[in-house]
Amino acid sequence: MTKRETTANGITAHYSETETERVLAFESDGSTAAIAQNREGYAMLKVRPDADGDELERYYGFDMALDHAAELLDATPHDLPVPEAAADMGM
Repeated sequence: MTKRETTANGITAHYSETETERVLAFESDGSTAAIAQNREGYAMLKVRPDADGDELERYYGFDMALDHAAELLDATPHDLPVPEAAADMGM
């Protein structure tokens, strides 16, 4: 299992890989949001309220998924730190 973490602008990003998914989870002031994709990296991105939560929406592009995650955190997409290991998520 691979993990990566980074913090910027008061937001912490945790990237992990399970047997089936790549997950980028964000945490800020008690709010959370997560973006998940299948491990092979070719499926749509799923935005969730947290890493294990139910899917809220699906997106093809990483930018759109980051926008939705930022909205859940009451932040801007540019505020979200993205660990290098997660930079290639999306189609």
